[in-house]
Amino acid sequence: MSKMESWTWPPEYDNTYQPAANSRYWFPNRETMDPNDRDKEIVKRLREVCDYAYSSCAFYRNKWDEASFHPSQIRSLEDFERRCPVVIKADLRAAQQRTPPFGDYLCIPDSEVFHIHGTSGTTGRPTSFAIGRTDWNNIANAHARIMWGMGIRPGDIIFVAAIFSLYMGSWGALAGAERLGAKAFPFGAGAPGMSSRAVQWLDMMKPKAFYGTPSYALYLAETALKEGLNPADFGLERMFFSGEPGASVPGVRDRIMSAYKSHVFDCGSMAEMTPFMSVAASAESSMGMLCWQDVCYTEVCNPKTFERVPYGERGTPVYTHLERTSQPMIRLVSGDLALWSNDKTACGRTYPSLPQGIFGRIDDMFTIRGENVYPSEIDAVLSRLPDYGGEHRIVVSRDGLMDELLVRIEATEALSAQGAQALEVFREQVANSVRTLLGLRTLIEVVDPGTYPRTDFKARRVIDDREVFKEMVQRLQSGAV
Repeated sequence: MSKMESWTWPPEYDNTYQPAANSRYWFPNRETMDPNDRDKEIVKRLREVCDYAYSSCAFYRNKWDEASFHPSQIRSLEDFERRCPVVIKADLRAAQQRTPPFGDYLCIPDSEVFHIHGTSGTTGRPTSFAIGRTDWNNIANAHARIMWGMGIRPGDIIFVAAIFSLYMGSWGALAGAERLGAKAFPFGAGAPGMSSRAVQWLDMMKPKAFYGTPSYALYLAETALKEGLNPADFGLERMFFSGEPGASVPGVRDRIMSAYKSHVFDCGSMAEMTPFMSVAASAESSMGMLCWQDVCYTEVCNPKTFERVPYGERGTPVYTHLERTSQPMIRLVSGDLALWSNDKTACGRTYPSLPQGIFGRIDDMFTIRGENVYPSEIDAVLSRLPDYGGEHRIVVSRDGLMDELLVRIEATEALSAQGAQALEVFREQVANSVRTLLGLRTLIEVVDPGTYPRTDFKARRVIDDREVFKEMVQRLQSGAV
């Protein structure tokens, strides 16, 4: 073993390797080495990755020639970050329109493509992801290593409760579970009646670990209670999530932990960046995420200049693959918002971290009377309220010349049964909590439990609809709570 275990280009892993059963780390050297020493190795790898991409595909060669950048210029992380231009999703879509179906950033022969995934294409041309067989093996190894860091071990049952389709999350979790030597349970999601069956299987099989979205875990907890089952009795010890903000949002995270009596781990970057778990929590520091820099090099940058921001500040993560040969992403702008830190971690790993996880997407942000508002921050406040019924909608519109914000929130069945006076007290509590967060006047409407459908995928809670807003205001003014 070198000082960085299995550190080769192209990556080549020993699929029979397992750390010692009592080891905290999969790769003790790589995960705990002096960050400056690791950075020196990452600089070498960045040069190798960029050399490979420059010689293998027109996309990077043309883009970098236009920017007067060449891989030979990389002598430090600063050189790479200053000289190498960023890639945005629009660049990828244009490349796939220009060279269908995988774009001119495919760096392997088409015959070597092993898995095809992609976006749904509901808002435009879908983006296809081509993954080579070697890359799939490397993804499985990276995910197994990171799941080990969460405290999941060979032989544990891992219940994968996510849609098996184009979505990368479920397949990536399954690949990692198989490589880890766990008992993979690819249950899936999305079919009618599947949630009721899921809680029955969870109760029967008592899996140690669970993967899905935070929204779906909360929905399954509700479903279990309706079926007369207690989710805390499922025996789950490790629950890890991706697909949406939530697992690092204190209110949401606390509700999941309370329902299942389980440790909760946040993970996930972007489907294009799979192994997406390369930004993930670890067992001793389950709040927030670690940036596993030797798998996927992460910068947090100013979203306008794409220059690295200092630790302790917010910006957008910019990612670079260090182990992908098929469609390597090099300085891909996520469009998400995160704060990063270089503080000492509880687990002893010497990576930077996103202590509050991903707040949400920058383009999900909306502005109300000059104030920037992120839906995940409202989610966090509402989820902390004991009488919150589990779902809400945020309605953004304009009444006359003024931006307006209205929140419709479900109450619990127990509170609803207490009548109008109790609901009015709750409405005032919600209004005060949101006002304290935002410093803005916000209209609040309390609605019946079960008003909004639950989801087995990503929750969408923001509505920008003027007519809906006017109708809600009329109901509030008429005294209907």
